[in-house]
Amino acid sequence: MPLKGIDKLLAKIEERGEPFRVLIVDDEKWVREVFRDFCNLTDVFDVDLAQSGVEAVAKVKAKQYDLITMDLIMPDMSGLEALHAIKEVSPRVPVMVITGNATEKLINEAGVLGACRVMYKPVLLEDFISELSATLLR
Repeated sequence: MPLKGIDKLLAKIEERGEPFRVLIVDDEKWVREVFRDFCNLTDVFDVDLAQSGVEAVAKVKAKQYDLITMDLIMPDMSGLEALHAIKEVSPRVPVMVITGNATEKLINEAGVLGACRVMYKPVLLEDFISELSATLLR
């Protein structure tokens, strides 16, 4: 069964000549790897991983991304702090929050700081790809 939105994304990358660059930020290795594996089921995404907000900000300073997924609850630098720093470096990049235990207050703050979507863990493959597609094609 084809994933929702993939046909449109494939047409878009054919037009632009390269896959969409996605940065997945989560402090849990298995979460990063699952989301990377979801993306790798298609030829639509070029995926980078970051295990912390600090690493994510450094990567955004070094490379331009089409989309970032961001966990909110992380040690050292929270997702909110990373979101704020990323928006200073790359204000137009869409940032999708994916969280398992953030409070409504944190979710609202993320929205104020510029997060475009929120997904709650656990995330299913079809929902993940559908949300990425909707964000990238808007």
